[in-house]
Amino acid sequence: MIELRPLRQFAVLAEELHFGRAAQRLHMTQPPLTQAIQQLERTLGARLFERTQRRVALSAAGAALLPEVQRLLAAADALPQQAQAAAAGLAGRLRLAFVSSIAYGPLPGWLRSFRQAQPAVQIALREATLDVQLQAFAAGEIDAGFVLHAEGAAPPGLAAWRALREPLVLALPEAHPLASRRTLGLAQIAAEPLVIFPRVIAPSLFDAVLGHYRAHGATPVIAQEAIQMQTLINLVSAGMGLAWVPASLKLLQRPGVVYRPLSGPPLHCETSLVWREPAPPVVARFVAHVRSGERRQSPPNDRKPA
Repeated sequence: MIELRPLRQFAVLAEELHFGRAAQRLHMTQPPLTQAIQQLERTLGARLFERTQRRVALSAAGAALLPEVQRLLAAADALPQQAQAAAAGLAGRLRLAFVSSIAYGPLPGWLRSFRQAQPAVQIALREATLDVQLQAFAAGEIDAGFVLHAEGAAPPGLAAWRALREPLVLALPEAHPLASRRTLGLAQIAAEPLVIFPRVIAPSLFDAVLGHYRAHGATPVIAQEAIQMQTLINLVSAGMGLAWVPASLKLLQRPGVVYRPLSGPPLHCETSLVWREPAPPVVARFVAHVRSGERRQSPPNDRKPA
């Protein structure tokens, strides 16, 4: 194994092409420098310098080796700064998962501003539902994630911050007889076929929707299930039924689909940023960045693992 010290000595001598001046720069005497270069040449199995009584010149092997040595020394010199940046969360890799609905809300802005603030942090994005994210956390595959859930029902065992609170609205076909109304009551849509996400991907929200029906003495008619919010909207456009979706999804302007709020007290959902404690520096910096930049209408909901 070759140490950095003789490589640094080689690089200085290659620049000076004079043992006396190189030794002076290296704060050593000439004989130890000569011995060090000879030992390096023996280790590498090649002559690095052509020496005569009047001059020192790089050999072909030395000239070929010099750029690589300079790159290696520059990388070694940069290690302390890189380590300090990583320890402060200014560099590194953030593996971030997210549910599709928040992509229609504040997530793009948060990502853009974080990349501008921390250009040395690499962000690896992964779209995933709550159940998939929990599996990824358990396997150590993600560092943080945005998850969708019912109001006040962030997944236990993780640190959580409420990033978004919004009402659920009804997506219905534009040609539906109820589409002309500005708001809809549950009694009006209780018998309508429902397009909904499977319970496994958002159990608290699924239960909240069904509980809302039951609270009004109704039982939902589930016509179709779909995992992605975009797919739910496409199925609504195809006339498969109505869908409860976060209000931010109104930005998804699918032809043939309209969105209507529910009359009376709205049913809310939340999107939380979740992560494991203790948070690695880059995760802590991302959480702080999002929290400091978010303008929200309701107060935050912070909680630590149970």
